[in-house]
Amino acid sequence: MEFNFGSVAFILFAIAVVFVVKTINVVPQQHAWVVERLGKYHSTLGPGLNIVLPFIDRIAYKHILKEIPLDVPPQVCITRDNTQLSVDGILYFQVTDAMRASYGSSNYVAAITQLAQTTLRSVIGKMELDKTFEERDHINTSIVNAIDESAANWGVKVLRYEIKDLTPPREILHAMQAQITAEREKRALIAASEGRKQEQINIATGEREASIAKSEGEMQASINRAQGQAAAILSIAEASAEAIRKTAAAIQSPGGADAVNLKVAEQYVNAFAQLAKTNNSIIIPANMADIGGLIATAMNVVKSQIVHK
Repeated sequence: MEFNFGSVAFILFAIAVVFVVKTINVVPQQHAWVVERLGKYHSTLGPGLNIVLPFIDRIAYKHILKEIPLDVPPQVCITRDNTQLSVDGILYFQVTDAMRASYGSSNYVAAITQLAQTTLRSVIGKMELDKTFEERDHINTSIVNAIDESAANWGVKVLRYEIKDLTPPREILHAMQAQITAEREKRALIAASEGRKQEQINIATGEREASIAKSEGEMQASINRAQGQAAAILSIAEASAEAIRKTAAAIQSPGGADAVNLKVAEQYVNAFAQLAKTNNSIIIPANMADIGGLIATAMNVVKSQIVHK
């Protein structure tokens, strides 16, 4: 039997290639590979070139260290006021310990999903229906805190939980819509009444300010009239006083007394003439010779007034 060295060389080359392939492992970035030696955990390979013992060591688990979104299936929850509510969400987690993620749970994804659902039912059960819509952040935070405590044993870090939909039954939706409509109509009526109230207030304020302005205008007009009348009276009095002073000065001047006698006589005669025109009878003085005496009496009065002034 002829020995074939070529076949032996090929077999040895193939064994060497397999040995090299089994020995050298390149781990991608953001990945972690768990190595078991003879069926027992040995080490965790990080990103880059890694060497293991072929046929003794084996890559048992490969984990991705990136943030992973996990869709939590919808489920029916019962609120505190006994209302059914369909809730679904999405959970974000990240593997932080490859060894725990490999041996802490047989399926950490399913474990996280179930824990998220049970925690969600528990949180929703403590709240009334209206509060579930108002406190989504509180629900998300409560679920993350509850899951993260248990997930730490599985080498997983729960980052956040977001509720996608909160869907109550159709009857509840109709009732809520009716309530919202009634509330909006109520707000509209309140706004309309507030508008009318403000309108009345504005009208009353305007009328009050107009009345005040009118009364102030009338008061100022009265003051102006009174001041005008006072100024007119003062001017007349000053003019009369000045006329009297000039008359007195004229009388005291040479020939002044004669002029006054003549003026008084003229006025006396004119007075009798006017009096005669206004009556059917003619009035004649009882004693025409007393005209000079009347004139003298009038002059005495004028003189006494001048002296008195």
